Amino acid sequence: MTLSQFLSILLARRWIFIAVFLGVLIPTFVVTLLLPKKYTSSASVVIDVKADPLSPMAFQSMMTPALMATQIDIIQSDRVARKVVRTLKLADNAQIREQWRSETQGQGDIETWLIRRFQKELSVVPSRESSVIEIAYSAVDPRFSAGLANAFAQAYIDTVLELRVDPAKQFSEFFDSRAKEARDKLEEAQTRLSAFQRDKGVVMTDERMDIETQRLNELNSQLVAIQAMNSDASSRVAQTNAGSADKLQEISGNPVVAGLRSDLSRLEARLQEMTAKLGDNHPQVIEAKANIKDLRASLESEVKRLSAGVGITGNITRQREAQARAELDAQRAKVLRMKEVRDEGVMILRDVDNAQRVYDTIMQRLNQTRLESLATSSNVSVLNAAVPPLEHSSPKMALNTALGVFVGLLLATGTVLGIELRNRRVRGVHDIEELLGLPVIGTLTDPSARRSFGKKPTSDIQSRLLGHAPVTSKAS
Repeated sequence: MTLSQFLSILLARRWIFIAVFLGVLIPTFVVTLLLPKKYTSSASVVIDVKADPLSPMAFQSMMTPALMATQIDIIQSDRVARKVVRTLKLADNAQIREQWRSETQGQGDIETWLIRRFQKELSVVPSRESSVIEIAYSAVDPRFSAGLANAFAQAYIDTVLELRVDPAKQFSEFFDSRAKEARDKLEEAQTRLSAFQRDKGVVMTDERMDIETQRLNELNSQLVAIQAMNSDASSRVAQTNAGSADKLQEISGNPVVAGLRSDLSRLEARLQEMTAKLGDNHPQVIEAKANIKDLRASLESEVKRLSAGVGITGNITRQREAQARAELDAQRAKVLRMKEVRDEGVMILRDVDNAQRVYDTIMQRLNQTRLESLATSSNVSVLNAAVPPLEHSSPKMALNTALGVFVGLLLATGTVLGIELRNRRVRGVHDIEELLGLPVIGTLTDPSARRSFGKKPTSDIQSRLLGHAPVTSKAS
């Protein structure tokens, strides 16, 4: 179908087109005028996404779609709507109660009925690139719509605060009971530690243990030194028993022994001179021999005396070694006992430290949850409060009229085309050519057409041949 055919059809059935068009447009216009006017008020809230110094689980540093969707669900929840109903005391309003009875015959809960009505007129629109949420409410009264929008915004803020404070109160009660149990365990552990220290007579410090360990090390060093001295004394005693006592350093270096040996050497040299001069039987030679004999006896006596002293020194050294070993064994046993006591005490002390650590951790969480439970503000605040609008938001005359015009044109065109398809008629030369499949060689004018004034009258029959000069025939 060409455009000229389409226009010819519309022109031929223009009254049907106009009737259908007006049949859609006029009811749309009338309904738009008759519909009650509704006013939409909107309040906006902003969510602060900064870290909360009180809560360990703070909001994220950026507003995420999941978090924004959660906030929208909270605003649209029954809990927020119920808080609005109870805050405004709408369930006690006589007019609202009468409307509820007329619609539900008194069945159900009036608060639930109001919640469902409010949720139908409530609109929550989040900002695409910020943390601002717009809360809009539509009602026939502009002041009522503004009041409901502000009430929903405040109820949302209060609900967010409750969702934060209520768990904190529960956690505070939980940590309070846990703190009492931890305090009892700490006191019990401290009592055990005090009783242990009192019974054992020790104080759980590392200073006493260090002193005793240092004493043990000193005794060990003394024993090693005494053992070296005892070994040296034993070797001297063995040398003395072997007859070589005069070769010992303490004997050979003794002044008395050295003097006796010097006198003996001098007398022996003089005896040799006297024997050579006077002979063996000379009284002086005999006297010198007697003196040398006495001197030798004194030297041997002194060596024996000093040798006996070496044996006594060896005995004393052995006694000192035995005594040092006994002291070392006693100190080692004492240190071992102290280590056993200390290990047992360390276990008790570790229990005390663990109980103290648990108690401190619980008290820290308790103080934190107490602060959170006492919070009076949330991370949500009103950015813009709703005000009564001056113009209604629905019905929209321009939008409804444009929609009615569009639907009317669409239905009118469809109706005309439908009628035309059911009762097809020839509207022009092109329709004949399409119907018959033959070319048109001429057309006849409408006999009822009026002749134009001042123009030359035309013949009744005028034919025009395609591609040739016009031919006029005479009427019979």
